[in-house]
Amino acid sequence: MILFRRLSFYLALLGIAGMVLFVLRLHAASSEPISPPPHTPPVKPFSRAIGASGLVEALRENTQIGVPVPGLVKAVNVAVWDRVEKGDPLLELDDRELRAVLGSQRAQVEIAGAQVAAARAVVARVQDSLARVERLREGAVASEEALEAARNEKKVAEAQVAVAQAQRQAAEAAVQQTFSLLERLVVRAPISGTVLQVNVRAGEFVAAGSGTVPLVLGDIDQVQVRVDVDEQLAPRVRPGAKAVGYLKGESDHPIPMEFVRIEPFVVPKRSLTGASVERVDTRVLQVIYRFPASKTQTVYVGQQMDLFLEE
Repeated sequence: MILFRRLSFYLALLGIAGMVLFVLRLHAASSEPISPPPHTPPVKPFSRAIGASGLVEALRENTQIGVPVPGLVKAVNVAVWDRVEKGDPLLELDDRELRAVLGSQRAQVEIAGAQVAAARAVVARVQDSLARVERLREGAVASEEALEAARNEKKVAEAQVAVAQAQRQAAEAAVQQTFSLLERLVVRAPISGTVLQVNVRAGEFVAAGSGTVPLVLGDIDQVQVRVDVDEQLAPRVRPGAKAVGYLKGESDHPIPMEFVRIEPFVVPKRSLTGASVERVDTRVLQVIYRFPASKTQTVYVGQQMDLFLEE
């Protein structure tokens, strides 16, 4: 009995000692200094300012190039960083089917032209026959009924010429329409700019309105930033307000921005994954600022920025 009591006493002392050691270690771990952040956060440059985030884009926004009709890509004529002018061909879709249709339509044009020539020959023959009947009628050799029949035959022949000409015009119009469709298969640059992204290769199938656009084009001689301001702070945004921007990881290089405009339509915030099915519960007012022409930092389209707008 005495041995059991002594063992319980020593076990209690051991438990107390373990608890004290655990508390001391916990206290030592909590008192360790917090490591500094890898990048110093930007400092507010104004006494009163609105913090916001932005996305760099091409001047007058990025142009997403689509295709007018679905089809196989025959050729991609540009690469990333290529400078293109308005109207330059960017990519071509497969046109073999339309080329075959065009060949058939050209044959129809030739057939219609031959039919017109034949109908005109018939008119010439009927005209000669009518002239003979008219001379005979003047000599009282041909009857009035024969003269009237010759005149009707001429009208029929002339109507056949009109029909043949209309058929030739319809065939020529079909050829012109096919030429227009062939021209649509060549996707051309709607603006002058730089190719920012190429998402398609020769031999791939593309469809109109697909989730991934084949090409992205933009004028990056001067870029701008689209700033998202929380809708709760939107009433505090002033047109023409000064702003300073910081590229991610460049908090020691402030960039003074030039005000362009305020977008009057408040839109859902999409700055997480960018997926079209992403659900958001925040709406933002978008403000456009332009980079100064004398900027020294290298800025790429699509970069994120931290901005402060002066109140």
